Amino acid sequence: MASGSGDEEGNAEGVSWRLIGPAAGLSKKRCRLMYSSLGYDSDVCLFYVKGEFFAMDARCSHSGGPLCEGDIEEADGVLQVFCPWHDYDFDLRTGKSGTSLQQQVYEVKLEDGNVYVKHVSRLSLEPFPADQKNSLSVTASSSSPS
Repeated sequence: MASGSGDEEGNAEGVSWRLIGPAAGLSKKRCRLMYSSLGYDSDVCLFYVKGEFFAMDARCSHSGGPLCEGDIEEADGVLQVFCPWHDYDFDLRTGKSGTSLQQQVYEVKLEDGNVYVKHVSRLSLEPFPADQKNSLSVTASSSSPS
């Protein structure tokens, strides 16, 4: 598991630590799909393997296969997920593949019994309502007298 940098505020791009939930509950499944408020292409897999949490983009960088449905294996000390569509492998720690493909990985930290993932968008274990996906921030508009 990657340890946090202590950057609780996030950076200029809006990346910040997102609370996912209690580690006790999340550790009961090997992989969970986390929905992104930015939509389908930004969803993230949260893996729990050998006592550690890992996070990476949920869709394979090759053809978009669902990595949460892939097999997880360890070879020479490297934990890898295999895409169920075309069997491409990705290192859970680095996102590197045995091919030229690269999968985006995200920092994960445990704090006070909770799991956090560093990501640009809000993440949820439940889908966001359709009207919240890909929506721009709405600011209150002031109306001027006509």
